[in-house]
Parts: sequence; structure tokens; C-alpha cells
Amino acid sequence: MAKNGLTSYQKGVISNYYENLDTIMLTKLQEIVSDLYLADTKAKQGRLWDRAQKAMKKLKIKPAIIEHILARRDVTILAKNVEDWLKAGK
Repeated sequence: MAKNGLTSYQKGVISNYYENLDTIMLTKLQEIVSDLYLADTKAKQGRLWDRAQKAMKKLKIKPAIIEHILARRDVTILAKNVEDWLKAGK
């Protein structure tokens, strides 16, 4: 590894991550929706909703939409929004 920085390979990996961040976050949200449907305790659901909030913030979803989704904590609302974001290529 270079003494003062990253190798060109490492720079490429990091660059690729940020280029595909929207896709990565949408995939995470899809997984969270599935996990929320299967979550059997309030504690698990709470952690999953926290993860969903972080993913939506990384996607730069409007704060009003995030607040609405989190206030309702309805998995179907989150799922519908994720579906819409996928179609829109968010």
C-alpha cells in the first residue's frame, strides 16, 4: 500500500461504492421491508425502523416524507415508497 494514501485499486473501490450508493441503499430498504414483515418483537421492529431512517437519509429523501413514514410506522407505506423510488430510479 502507498505510504501516504490509498492505492489506485482502493480508490476505485471507494469510487464505485459512492457511484452505486443509491442502488445499495434501495436494496437495504427492500431487505428492511422484508425483515419488518417478519420481525416478531417491538425491539427488532424499532431497530429496523432506525435502519430504514438512516437509509432514507442517505438516499436524500425529503425530510417530510421520512417523517410521515416514521410517524405511521406502517410497513406497507414504506414498501410502497420503496417501490416508487425503484421505479423513479432514485
